[in-house]
Amino acid sequence: MYISESSLRVRYGETDKMDFVYHGNYLIYYHYARNEFLREMGISEKEIEEQGVLMPVIEVKIKYSQPAFYDDILTIKTHLKKTSGIKLHFVCDIYNNNNELINKGETVLTFVDNKTRKAIRPPKNIIDVIIPFMS
Repeated sequence: MYISESSLRVRYGETDKMDFVYHGNYLIYYHYARNEFLREMGISEKEIEEQGVLMPVIEVKIKYSQPAFYDDILTIKTHLKKTSGIKLHFVCDIYNNNNELINKGETVLTFVDNKTRKAIRPPKNIIDVIIPFMS
């Protein structure tokens, strides 16, 4: 299993009145980490979209263990848990400055034709890029 590791610094505007990273921003962090994962595999979300294929999120699971704060540098470890037909199941584990797991997220994406907005099987060139990273 391939694990992508990316990092980002929490910006002030991503925090709430409690000085915690606002819970909805974790979805943005997952998106960032998935894009970095795809880039490391040799394909970008932009290239996929240029092929007329969209990858909407159809399911999200989030577990918050500890808060993140302004100026923290977060490390996001991302892996592709499984694929099933037209779905990709990603896992993102987010660690704080002390290397403590603070958040665990799972997202399921599917493939959709940009014109018809209907679910489609992923194009062969995308699957050919993804499969080697599954194990």
